Amino acid sequence: MKFSESLEYLLNLGNEVVAMKLGLENIRKVLEALENPEKNYLKVQIAGTNGKGSTCAFLEAICVSAGINVGLTTSPHLISITERIKINGQEISEKDFARHATKIREMSEKLVAEGKLETVPTFFEQVTAIALNAFAEAKIDLAILETGLGGRFDATTAAKAEIVALTPIDFDHQNILGNSLAEIAAEKAAIIREDTRVLSVPQKTEAEKIIYSKCREVRVQPIWTIPDVKIIEDLGGGLLYLHFKTKMTNYKPDFWMRGRHQWTNATLAIYIAETLRDFGFKIEQENIEIGLEIARHRGRLEFYKNFLFDGAHNVGGAKALREFLDEFIHRPITLVFGAMKDKDLMEIAEIILPKADKLIFTKPDNPRSMETSELMKFVPTTFENKEVFMTETVEEAIEKARKVSSEKHLILVTGSLYLVGEAQKLLNNESEI
Repeated sequence: MKFSESLEYLLNLGNEVVAMKLGLENIRKVLEALENPEKNYLKVQIAGTNGKGSTCAFLEAICVSAGINVGLTTSPHLISITERIKINGQEISEKDFARHATKIREMSEKLVAEGKLETVPTFFEQVTAIALNAFAEAKIDLAILETGLGGRFDATTAAKAEIVALTPIDFDHQNILGNSLAEIAAEKAAIIREDTRVLSVPQKTEAEKIIYSKCREVRVQPIWTIPDVKIIEDLGGGLLYLHFKTKMTNYKPDFWMRGRHQWTNATLAIYIAETLRDFGFKIEQENIEIGLEIARHRGRLEFYKNFLFDGAHNVGGAKALREFLDEFIHRPITLVFGAMKDKDLMEIAEIILPKADKLIFTKPDNPRSMETSELMKFVPTTFENKEVFMTETVEEAIEKARKVSSEKHLILVTGSLYLVGEAQKLLNNESEI
């Protein structure tokens, strides 16, 4: 298949959440048929509700700085599916993606024809297999795997990572993972096995109890990565010069990711990097500091001209965005907002929407998107004297935002990473972000 054909094939398998199939049978059989490429390198699996992608970005940058042959797979992508797979800090080429996608497709269809699988693997299962196979071909030494959803039945879990790490656990995807924090934590903590090294950021009490219980069950001792951060200088715009301290070292990077919540993610990445030394990886203090300086995570508190992009697709993400806006943004905000149907929009809306001076609802091009007419139900009661607009496409929303905003306004695009990606793709056609 050519790249365009591989992309069309994968998209026709259905939305990665809507068409998701819980269970590891499919991905395990595909990996076995590929002669288990994931056994050729060490793996770090990162699960949690918020901060997974940022932690992956920090850790990848640290490894690149240290000269480690590293692979990274994340989800979702913003503009191109190739963003999901990186080798030594570089996105996989469209040609290589298509080549691996063709191999995984042919292998999957063969397994179905032989009666070893009932149906071909899902979009996310096949993309995960593409990543693991590409890593083996590139002869990487370390793979960083961002868990897609949950943990127990996520395709990345089939790789059996030697190191597992947990970012903050909160409410999200309750229709799949459970309605209590304990149930959600149990799904994510299921990646912990007796032969894993386990690290976790500080968690809410219910989640912490579940993690402790799972670790006791498999007889491992978790490492709690409690942030010890000191602000040295406020550089403005949410950028702070920080020092990070662990039991081993006092790190002094020029830290560039905005938002105090990133301190927790950076601390977890530091602890993972220190743990990797026990597995034979040479990572110096300087590598960690440089990694924290150069790491970037698209679509998370990302500025472009008078735009600010942030996914904020669940309550935890909404709170982090609100804290950033309250502390660092002192100008009127035009808010472009769109979200998925399966989100707790009542609470998200209560957190974010009151910050808007002008509010534009829109609908990302995704089958899970909520209709703009439904979003109107969440307009704050205090919005009587403010302007609210409904648009049916993201392109229309961006045009409206520009039209109704003055030079003083900040245009904030948030509520869904799918919205952020679509908006960035539109702007990317005008000029590079």
